Amino acid sequence: MKVLHIGKYFPPFAGGMENYLRDLMVAQARAGIDSRALVHQSDFALRSKQETWQARGQRLPVTRAALWGRVLYTPVSPTFGLLLRRLIKRERPDLLHLHLPNVSAFWALLVPSARKIPWILHWHADVLASRHSPGLRLFYKIYRPFERALLKRGSAIIATSPAYLESSAPLQAFRSKCHVIPLGMDPGEPPGATAPGEPPGSQDHQQLRVLAVGRLTYYKGFEYLIRAMAQCEGVELNLVGRGEQQAKLRALTATLNLQQRVRFHDFLPDPQLDEQYRWCDCLCLPSIERTEAFGMVLLEAMLHAKATIVSDVPGSGMGWVVDDGVTGLHVPPEDIAALAGAMRHLQQNRDNMRRLGKQGREKFDGQFHIDQSCACLLYT
Repeated sequence: MKVLHIGKYFPPFAGGMENYLRDLMVAQARAGIDSRALVHQSDFALRSKQETWQARGQRLPVTRAALWGRVLYTPVSPTFGLLLRRLIKRERPDLLHLHLPNVSAFWALLVPSARKIPWILHWHADVLASRHSPGLRLFYKIYRPFERALLKRGSAIIATSPAYLESSAPLQAFRSKCHVIPLGMDPGEPPGATAPGEPPGSQDHQQLRVLAVGRLTYYKGFEYLIRAMAQCEGVELNLVGRGEQQAKLRALTATLNLQQRVRFHDFLPDPQLDEQYRWCDCLCLPSIERTEAFGMVLLEAMLHAKATIVSDVPGSGMGWVVDDGVTGLHVPPEDIAALAGAMRHLQQNRDNMRRLGKQGREKFDGQFHIDQSCACLLYT
């Protein structure tokens, strides 16, 4: 079986979709599936390049299309269709696996050789006409006809959680082709990972150590988390990520006089990010809308046996990944007081925090190992 994945980016670009694609290709290689990926370069470049990515002892062929710019977070890559045609002619894949949303996946509709191959559509998230972004609302009017054409042409559609499938308006007309397969992660024995049943690090410190990881953009809700920090004594926050709201969030931190308790780390490579997971007591993902469709950072926290605080956004998979009171705590989106209350609860109930973390690791082992996600895909 030969599979050609069509993705947006690929590691070392930091993102949940990208890490999942890498781990899935590793799992497929272990299962004897010949997979390769066509993605965009993550930095501006006029030329495309081919490389072999080493991961978990596997060699993953990756073609990175030239990136000429971005419009509303969307890569501009005029050569993507040509590369798709060349790869199909050279590699003769049995299947195209399209990871969406991704405007460049629309090339599959236009390349004749691509239309002769079955497609699986991996529905990572809707493109939302967000009330926070007029530009995205206009963009979706243009995007929607092509999106619908992909859905009509695809042989099967993979949704990442029951909650997201139920709430996704574009998928409702194609429910007969939809299958729920949760995302997964390759634990890969990360250095310092907490084993099941093992207490998640030393608890003799006085501060509650909170970790937040993600792109510094509006829908991640980090503004609300920082404002909640102002209502909590004895809580420290490490915020890992970069993005267009970095200056705004730093200014807010200074305005609230939180510079000693809120630390910004920009992008961190995997070993340093692993240190942050081992350092923290809990992870907080305060996203405010369904653009946060699943929350791969939640799986990282569960792998490390850490309790989680998550916004229970209606229709998002976050509230499905984290069981309220079992593996973490739910709070309403954009609710500063509830975020502060959840942090104070974990600070004052450390035995319960450890229990949530332990049960999170057990859920990870039971549902979110990458090999399970790989085995459930229809072409395995």
